[in-house]
Amino acid sequence: MMTSSLKGWVKVVVVPLTSVAIAASIITGCATPNHVTQINGEQSVVKFTDEPGYEGRFSNLYDGFKAYPVTCEENCYPASPDIDCEGEMQDCLFIGKNPEVTLNTGFSIKWLGHASFILNTASGEQVLIDPVFGQFDWPVNWAFRLSEGFNRNAPAAVSEEKLAQTDAVVYSHIHYDHFNKADIAELGPKPSYLVPLGFAEHFPDDGYTINEMAWYASSSIGKTTVHFVPAHHFSSRIWVPYLYEDNDETLWGGWIFEHEGSTLFFAGDTGYSPHFKDIKARFGEIDVCLLPIASYFSESSPRWYRKVHTTPEDAIIAARDLGCKAVVPWGYGNATWMMGDKSSHSALFRLLHMKAQLNPSMPWLIMNEGDSMSF
Repeated sequence: MMTSSLKGWVKVVVVPLTSVAIAASIITGCATPNHVTQINGEQSVVKFTDEPGYEGRFSNLYDGFKAYPVTCEENCYPASPDIDCEGEMQDCLFIGKNPEVTLNTGFSIKWLGHASFILNTASGEQVLIDPVFGQFDWPVNWAFRLSEGFNRNAPAAVSEEKLAQTDAVVYSHIHYDHFNKADIAELGPKPSYLVPLGFAEHFPDDGYTINEMAWYASSSIGKTTVHFVPAHHFSSRIWVPYLYEDNDETLWGGWIFEHEGSTLFFAGDTGYSPHFKDIKARFGEIDVCLLPIASYFSESSPRWYRKVHTTPEDAIIAARDLGCKAVVPWGYGNATWMMGDKSSHSALFRLLHMKAQLNPSMPWLIMNEGDSMSF
């Protein structure tokens, strides 16, 4: 049974645990059908917009939110002795010392660059988070190569042996810099794939096992429980958003990995909104938070960027809302696309500046691409 309530311009749909829809893709030619399961838990939430012309598209939980608690107004990028650069905030390495953190969670990560991580758990599961190993899918990769600042340096290399150990792959949303079709072809159907609702149609028919999930739905990878949680973002596979027909037809969100009482949160692309407090209300304080600090509004970016991307100061407030015990920022770096940012490491300079201003209670652990860390 499905229940819904209409509030203003949005419809909130709650689907109980017993409603699990299983479908297989249509066999075309010699293709192997995918195994697609839609997972909706008892407390799962999906929100749709009733905006004329876009009825039935997904919507953010707090779509009209604009009350950002803190904004850096001036001198946001002072020099830092902890960052060594070849140019002005460009082609840099973090050379500072991170604080000692011992949480005994059993989680370890390797940051490949941009939003891509390898996560390993205490019981031996390996999960790829938003893996993108090259450029954008064609034709956007070709177009962006012609645009200064959008072509990506090679991310940290991963051996075939390491990739072969992957049990599952999770994607936060459909945007090119988080989901590359060339990568799923390389990874193949051996791992299971956990994705937002509406995502499976972007996979080729090749025998993939795909779990499409609503917000607050859960699935298992070995002894690790994986929860899909809200983000404040949008989706499309088109270069220019809000102008084309596929906008918001797939859901977006973040992931919480829970193992023997320990939790690790990957936020996905997101703007700041009360959804961070909602996540803490459901799961309690989070042990490790992987939070984006870019892209965000700067002189060179569209004004709507802040609605869907946290600034470094937004990320600091989000970490407080989540009750993070340790934070790893991402989104800057030499292997990012710098969309909306001033340079490869401007966001990190701004983060260090705003940390000094806001003095957050939890430790922030800064990584360079290719670094590994255990908690």
